[in-house]
Amino acid sequence: MPLQRLRHKLQEKSLSPMFGTITKISSTTIEACGLRPSIGDIVNLVSLDGKKSELGMVTEVDRNAFFISPFGFIEGFKIGDKVFISEQGMMIPVGEELLGRVVDPFIRPKDGKGTIGASAQAPIMKAPMDAMKRGLITEPFRVGVKTIDGLLTCGKGQKMGIFAGSGVGKSTLMGMIVRGSEAPIKVVALIGERGREVPEFIEKNLGGNLENTVIIVATSDDSPLMRKYGAFSAMSVAEYFKNQGRDVLFMMDSVTRFAMAQREIGLALGEPPTSKGYPPSVLALLPQLMERAGKEEGKGSITAFFYRFG
Repeated sequence: MPLQRLRHKLQEKSLSPMFGTITKISSTTIEACGLRPSIGDIVNLVSLDGKKSELGMVTEVDRNAFFISPFGFIEGFKIGDKVFISEQGMMIPVGEELLGRVVDPFIRPKDGKGTIGASAQAPIMKAPMDAMKRGLITEPFRVGVKTIDGLLTCGKGQKMGIFAGSGVGKSTLMGMIVRGSEAPIKVVALIGERGREVPEFIEKNLGGNLENTVIIVATSDDSPLMRKYGAFSAMSVAEYFKNQGRDVLFMMDSVTRFAMAQREIGLALGEPPTSKGYPPSVLALLPQLMERAGKEEGKGSITAFFYRFG
């Protein structure tokens, strides 16, 4: 009798995971069929020999096919390789263990200090806080730069833009603010930076001191999706500490390269280019990121500085 019940339970469940098949590969996107995903689903691309796997995101759905933008390099994949929908989705580990670390958008360590044992999970993509739950910006936020504190005083939960051309000292100013800020938690997103600029920023601008600081890095050689979601991942880390009632300094360098990443994604999907080649999706994406910063009643605040060049 127990064997019959077990056989009945096994018949009710599908033990073979559903998968799709790659039908076309281009330099920027992968076309597949055999599944019914939705926009934004995370998928695992797995070669038939099992030697290569990569994460991707569904960015377009057609009647008989769907299109995937990969997070990494697509060299090595072939027609007929498998596509699995990830049940976890775009979740990242968050926690106190991130302080003092340099990580990529999926919170994988880049500093050679070993794995990160954070157990809490947070979604990368999240709706901004409700407008009526935002707290009033009434408290000053000291950044430690006298000209800003004295002439352009910043408030806790405020969003500020820093606009300047290349090579005029934005990274130096960023280092001064991170070092001199009164915020107990500092989250820095380096999006689209050249690889050599990351250790230079840490050693020269921060003096090698990453106490109470998290740095999320997506360099220029990463895929457009990694550069795009690196900014959202950094904001999710900042939100975790904000929800604990702490004041967070969030710095992002740069919004321009973030927009460039979305431009690459949008143009590859056939969006019409507008001013400077930016598709309409860029204008929709910017407030989705920036409006997540701010002050929330009963919780902490995220004071954000967004850098832009050009």
